[in-house]
Amino acid sequence: MSRIDASVPALGTATVATDVSHFLGEGPTWDPIRGRLLWVDIMDGLVYDGRLTDAATVEIDERIEFPDTAGAVAVSAAGEWVVAGTHRLYFRDTRGRIEAGEQLVDGDERRFNDGKPDPAGRFLVGTKGPGPEELLRVDLDGTATVLDDDLTLSNGLAWTRDGRTLYSIDTMTRRIHVRDYDPVTGATGARRVFLELAEGHPDGMTTDGEDHLWVAVWGGGCVVRISPAGEVVGRVDVPAPHTSCPVFAGPDLDTLVITTAIEGLSEEQRAEHPLSGRLFTVRTGHRGNAPYLWAGRPRIRARGAR
Repeated sequence: MSRIDASVPALGTATVATDVSHFLGEGPTWDPIRGRLLWVDIMDGLVYDGRLTDAATVEIDERIEFPDTAGAVAVSAAGEWVVAGTHRLYFRDTRGRIEAGEQLVDGDERRFNDGKPDPAGRFLVGTKGPGPEELLRVDLDGTATVLDDDLTLSNGLAWTRDGRTLYSIDTMTRRIHVRDYDPVTGATGARRVFLELAEGHPDGMTTDGEDHLWVAVWGGGCVVRISPAGEVVGRVDVPAPHTSCPVFAGPDLDTLVITTAIEGLSEEQRAEHPLSGRLFTVRTGHRGNAPYLWAGRPRIRARGAR
């Protein structure tokens, strides 16, 4: 198990970037074509569309409401969005029209959670609920394939720069998994444990240009940098206990944007951490990788087997 303590070097100071406090801010996504930052407030079913300023603050331009929850958002080269709803994906075209896909998961207490495009533009998305949870891959032809069916809470996803290694988080076990990944076909190798945290719960994550992971630690009030060897080599402290997801944004991909939440905080904790739920930014001296874009709306046909 890996511990996060005072011996881990600090990688800059996170500063508040917005005035809006989110109940469950999540899934920041950089749109490199339009220079936009997208993120979600899951339980309110909102996708936020904003601009990253030169001062590393975020100006909100739009709040788009979806029919139920909004677990994650991804963007295509043309500017279409895919949003992970409660039991299905939603598609927003470039005119702002929203259409629902077919139901892909069941259960009144289950919903889609974190999701991202893979190197070929497929959409990987996991579930959250009371029972064994899944990680699905929605292929280019619309077929949904189960990659994992034994998770406690499917969360962050990230690939190495060459697209040949997939990292995925199972939050309640505090584990980051790793497996081989074929960026052309989407085929996966055997899953294995890459790292297990000793405290806090890993949530969303991203990678940098040196193939290090940046993982938000829910309950830990920080984002940690993890080497390809599985060592915690840096941290960014955030004045909000529930850090949920980081992403590198901006034209040079040198600004780390971090979402946070107030979900699960007591009244005393909210008073002690009044900036909880805000977006934060920090320049760490590291740069991220160009984000993978979604391939565009498929025709969902049928749910496949692993």
